[in-house]
Amino acid sequence: MSELSHVGVGIIGLGFMGATHYRAYQSAHEAGFQCKVVAVSDRSPERLGGRVDVLGNIETGHGERLFDPTQVRTSKEPRELLSDHRVHLVSICTHTETHVDLAIAALEAGKHVLVEKPVALASGDVRRLAAAVKQSGKLCMPAMCMRFWPGWSWLRERIVDGRYGKVSSATFERLGSAPTWATDFYADVNRSGGSLFDLHIHDADFILWCFGRPREVVSVGSIMHMTTMYRYDPERGPAHVVAEGGQDHAPGFGFRMRYTVAFERATADFDLARTPHLLVHQDGKSVPVELPKGAGYDGQIRHIVDSILGGRDPETLIATIEQAAGVTELLEAERTSIETRSPVQLR
Repeated sequence: MSELSHVGVGIIGLGFMGATHYRAYQSAHEAGFQCKVVAVSDRSPERLGGRVDVLGNIETGHGERLFDPTQVRTSKEPRELLSDHRVHLVSICTHTETHVDLAIAALEAGKHVLVEKPVALASGDVRRLAAAVKQSGKLCMPAMCMRFWPGWSWLRERIVDGRYGKVSSATFERLGSAPTWATDFYADVNRSGGSLFDLHIHDADFILWCFGRPREVVSVGSIMHMTTMYRYDPERGPAHVVAEGGQDHAPGFGFRMRYTVAFERATADFDLARTPHLLVHQDGKSVPVELPKGAGYDGQIRHIVDSILGGRDPETLIATIEQAAGVTELLEAERTSIETRSPVQLR
C-alpha cells in the first residue's frame, strides 16, 4: 500500500496542455482529492509568472492567473523540479520529442509520471520508456484522455457489458483547424507527427481499447487529414470500423468530435457540439444520456492520483505505457498505408 497521504504534483511545460493539467489538478483538489501542484517548470519567464493564455480545441479556461508564483516553486530547468522531495507525481506536458527522456528522468528520481500523448512518434521509443517503468516500480500513465471522457467511457462500458448487443458499425470523427498555439512545432510534422499523431491518435487508441488490435488497416489521405478503415476477423471485431481525423480546415471551422456506433438493438450517437452530447436511438425513440460533468482531463488525473494513494499496481491503470506502444504501432501502420496507398497488415 502507498505510504502517501497526499500527492504533491509537479508540471513540466505550461503551454495549453500544461495549463489544462494544472486546472484539472486544482479541480480535483477542490473536489476533495488529496493532491496539489507544488512546482512547475517552463522555459518561459512569462509563464512562470503564473499567467497562461492559450486556447485549444476544448474550452478549458483562459486568461485568468493560473497560479501564484509565491506559493508554487518555479524553475526553468526540469531537473530542479525533479529534485524537489515534495513532488511525488510529474505531469510531462512538453513537446513530443522530450517526453520519453523526461519521463525516464522522473522515474529515476523516484516520481510517478503522467505523460502527454503522443508519448513518442516511434514505437521503439515508447517501449524504451515501458522498460524503464518496469524497473522503476512507479506508476507511469499516458494521458489518453478519451478513455476518461464522459460519453466515451460510457460507450466502452456498453461495448463490454453487451447491454445493446454486439457492435456492427462504429464510426469516429475528429476534425478541426490547425493549432494556433506552438505554431512552429505543429508546422513541423517531423516533430508533431501531424494530425495522425496529434489528433487522430485519440480515436485510434479508443478503437484499440474497445475492439483490440485489427488484422489490417487501410488509410487514405495524408498525415494532416486521414480516414482509416480497421479490418477485424469476423469473430474478433465489428465488420465496419472507420475513423476520420484532420486539422486542415480553415480558421473558424471549429472543432468536431463525434461517434456513431450501431449495436444490434440500439445506436449510440455522440456529438460534442450538440446538447445533449449523447443520444441512444432505440425502438423509435431518441433518449438523452445524462453524463457526468467535467472532461477526460479531470478523469485521468483523478484516476492516477487515486491509484498512487491506493498503492495500485501499474497494470491496473486504465491506460498503460505498453498500450501506448501498441497505439503507436497502429499509427505507424496507418502512416505506411497512407504513404504506400495500400492495406497494411498488423503482425
